[in-house]
Amino acid sequence: MHDASVFSIQWTVLPAQYAATLTPELVLERYFSYLRRFTLSMVRPAWTENGLEFRLLSTKLHLLAFSAPVHSSEGGVDSLTLHICGGPFVQSKLCDRGSFSFITGIISGGVQVTVRLSEYHPRLLGSTAPGRFRKNLYRMTQAFIHKVVTTRFLAALYRELAGEKVSVRIVTAHIQAGEDI
Repeated sequence: MHDASVFSIQWTVLPAQYAATLTPELVLERYFSYLRRFTLSMVRPAWTENGLEFRLLSTKLHLLAFSAPVHSSEGGVDSLTLHICGGPFVQSKLCDRGSFSFITGIISGGVQVTVRLSEYHPRLLGSTAPGRFRKNLYRMTQAFIHKVVTTRFLAALYRELAGEKVSVRIVTAHIQAGEDI
């Protein structure tokens, strides 16, 4: 995006027979379980009185903090959105921006499950106008890990529900204007 915020979207399409099962709440729950397993419990989602935090190990140190989930439903698409509200992985002056959403919707080929991160301002980028070094640092660390976790999660969700292993094919799509970082 023009202000160096991060937009990342990954999705998969499952057979229509899973439409009743696939709610954003189920996807969120499965994602958090997968994140914990993938990181060998180094990152632990924890519910708090204010929302949710991604905590480091069993400590109170949170990497990212989110407000309570907001559910919406419109035109056959359901979503659960967590608004980013702090943590050391977020630029401190921009910690009240950004969201992490889990979306389900019926499409012609089945049920689309989407994980979307938008308007996120990672601390590694340093500012709304990061230099090449910071962009590369972010790309090779946080961005890479996020993409790997999310695509593997979606493949695991498919395998869990459909009972079959799928080969993952990543297709680059330009959903909105901006620079790849």
